[in-house]
Amino acid sequence: MDVVLDVLDTFFFDKFYALLLPAKSFDLLDQDSLLDYNRHINRYVTLTPSQYAVESSLSRNDILRQCLSLFITIWAFGLLLYLTTATLSFALVFDKRAMQHPKFLRHQIRLEIGQALRAMPVMAALTAPLFLAEVRGYSKLYDFATGSPFPLYTYLQYPLFIAFTDFAIYWIHRGLHHPAIYKRLHKPHHRWIISTPYASYAFHPVDGWCQSLPYHIYPFLFPLQKVAYLGLFVFVTIWTVMIHDGEYALDSPVINGSACHTIHHYYFNYNYGQFTTLWDRIGGSYRRPNRELFNRQQRLQQTEIQRQVEEMERLVKEVEGSDDRCYVQDTKKTS
Repeated sequence: MDVVLDVLDTFFFDKFYALLLPAKSFDLLDQDSLLDYNRHINRYVTLTPSQYAVESSLSRNDILRQCLSLFITIWAFGLLLYLTTATLSFALVFDKRAMQHPKFLRHQIRLEIGQALRAMPVMAALTAPLFLAEVRGYSKLYDFATGSPFPLYTYLQYPLFIAFTDFAIYWIHRGLHHPAIYKRLHKPHHRWIISTPYASYAFHPVDGWCQSLPYHIYPFLFPLQKVAYLGLFVFVTIWTVMIHDGEYALDSPVINGSACHTIHHYYFNYNYGQFTTLWDRIGGSYRRPNRELFNRQQRLQQTEIQRQVEEMERLVKEVEGSDDRCYVQDTKKTS
């Protein structure tokens, strides 16, 4: 994130802070001195900051400035990536016939987006201190392959990251289903029994932050190349949208794809995994998706929907006690 911060300081934050909190006095710097302000990005490509870099009373190394800049960055880029990927997925991939399912909510798309938009600034505020620790040098992030523990690690870091986060998220997610926690934190995400891509970040903010923790903890425990870290974050965002896309293209006993995660939303206490089914199998919580999900004609047949609804209603009563959702079907009955 230090590389990203150098770029954003140069093109936005230097001027922003210079106008917001101008320095009473400052020295004009030559180009060589200015280049030192971008020492992180300059390891990859030369980028010279403007004189705004020295015109604020909050220097680039000020911890409050860094924290605020990271908060704005996480919030803005998270919002952009969420809306872009979810909208593309909804427009191009999502099977919109699912919106006629009796367990689809009234105004659900608007509700999902609203929940996500409310959660994102809080999640960004909770995440900023973790990125701050990275920027200030407390992580094991490194710049180039020469900084890896051994040559093969350049390639191993990707499956190791997936393996670690898959393990940790499984147990965090399963813990969020404990009766003492579920209704307080995780229930808002299970409001969407028939989820759409917009449900991917429609969490209670503390729930979303807890499930993101393994991604941030990893580089404090294990070496990770900086550009790989940024790439993995983009991948994680896209993957989170994909497992809510309602188009069950992947029928795999190993990969926790959209069908597996749909079963989790349908029936609550199965398929807690993020990337694979490994920990669900070990933990006894794996449930193979119904064959009908993979057939576009069969998945929305009345007999299949009725079977789903009967089990959904039984499990909602078992897990939540009462159902306060307002379904499209309920609206039709009263209109």
